[in-house]
Amino acid sequence: MGAAIRHSLLAPGKRLRPILVLMSAEASSYNRELAMPAACAVEMVHAYSLIHDDLPAMDDDDLRRGRPSCHAAFDEATAILAGDALLAQAFETLADGIRPSDRAARCCAVLAKAAGPAALVGGQADDLSSQGEGGIAHLEHIHRRKTGALFRASLQLGAIAAGADADKLQALDTYGEKMGLAFQIVDDLLDLESDEETLGKRTQKDSQQGKLTFPGLLGVDESRRRAEQLIADACRSLTLFGPQASRLEGLAHYVLERKH
Repeated sequence: MGAAIRHSLLAPGKRLRPILVLMSAEASSYNRELAMPAACAVEMVHAYSLIHDDLPAMDDDDLRRGRPSCHAAFDEATAILAGDALLAQAFETLADGIRPSDRAARCCAVLAKAAGPAALVGGQADDLSSQGEGGIAHLEHIHRRKTGALFRASLQLGAIAAGADADKLQALDTYGEKMGLAFQIVDDLLDLESDEETLGKRTQKDSQQGKLTFPGLLGVDESRRRAEQLIADACRSLTLFGPQASRLEGLAHYVLERKH
């Protein structure tokens, strides 16, 4: 079990979600090291979601982050249990690591909502059941939950750990919503245009399975324009942070320009 958990949690990756936690804390004038338990917790939830998404009963992927997915490296039962363990461990890490306790409780509530049926899990369920049907509003609704919810939660966790006020929490939430949707659009474009070696996972599976994608509905050029506009909007939402938002702005532009 421990080997399976380490295989997925410590695999090479961008670590965007924990980075968002730390950058959010930093932008809120907080010692980012004190937000590290929240960053670790978010990555545990993300790793759990990837393990379960890759299962044969879901997206059926045998490659993740350039190595065999958890069930391919071990077996299905071990992968399911490793994902379950990571989800539980995320909340243990938050509860034990964030102080004071009222901030830890708020962090647990935010992460639970983002990982639950109204967000990540619900978005995955709709993605599996859509069968290529629906328009752009439906697709955005899926990915605001499946992808965007954990981006938004990451930013909220860093800010809550820092004791940020309501205005800063709202600004970071807007940034996370815009940036998360742009991330998914770019992901769809990379799935269409990149290759397996560069991405570290199978490509063009969504189109082959008839899933809804942004390029499929909007075309490549319009999808890219929409991603660019979302990133511009995300950066504008950070005005009240001043120079302290520079890292978050830089990360938003990385999301737009990334190649893997």
